[in-house]
Amino acid sequence: MIDRAEAESAEGRAVRVMVVDDHPMWRDAVARDLAEAGFAVVATAGDGAKAVRVAPAARPTVAVVDLQLPDIGGVEVTRRLLAGGEPPRVLVLSASGEQADVLEAVKAGATGYLVKSAQREELLEAVRRVHAGEAVYTPGLAGLVLGEYRRMAAEPEPAGEPAAPSLTPRETEVLRLVAKGLGYKQIAERLTLSHRTVQNHVQNTLSKLHLHNRVELARYAIDRGLDGDE
Repeated sequence: MIDRAEAESAEGRAVRVMVVDDHPMWRDAVARDLAEAGFAVVATAGDGAKAVRVAPAARPTVAVVDLQLPDIGGVEVTRRLLAGGEPPRVLVLSASGEQADVLEAVKAGATGYLVKSAQREELLEAVRRVHAGEAVYTPGLAGLVLGEYRRMAAEPEPAGEPAAPSLTPRETEVLRLVAKGLGYKQIAERLTLSHRTVQNHVQNTLSKLHLHNRVELARYAIDRGLDGDE
């Protein structure tokens, strides 16, 4: 079980969660589980418009968002939240495991995607990992997303694309492992580095490439063939 100490990132930044779901009982249950695990539940919303409206003041670091909302769909809510000044990372929590829904959410910028049949501990772990910038999916969905990125990478790139920023050898090495789907802990063990050092390399790479999360970073790496064997 995740305790209060574990409900903070490696940098010690508290996990602040907003729960967005139009079913009051489900929304309250998720918020209660998160609060009992030590996360700070800073806002709840029953529709997309309220979620987008309250996010700037609540400043969540993670937004747990349902796809089926009565006004603005969860995909559009994700886009609008990520367009804000201090965007949270988005974990979609949906009853749907359909390919189209998963891919639309990820393309909109969602860092994670869980189906509502997930266990309580899976949700708590997913919130913690999404807060840390890791891509998290219900088992079986990660391969679907990776396959879509491989398909998109096979498409011709637009002419005149600017040259990629220069990465250090270590950043490139970490990026290669991100593209292969390894988490921070696995990368740290593989390269004999600390978890914090791996996070720093990923954050530096995101900054250099002007990307927002590990999902976009993985796609960037796959586009450039870095997910293959060395």
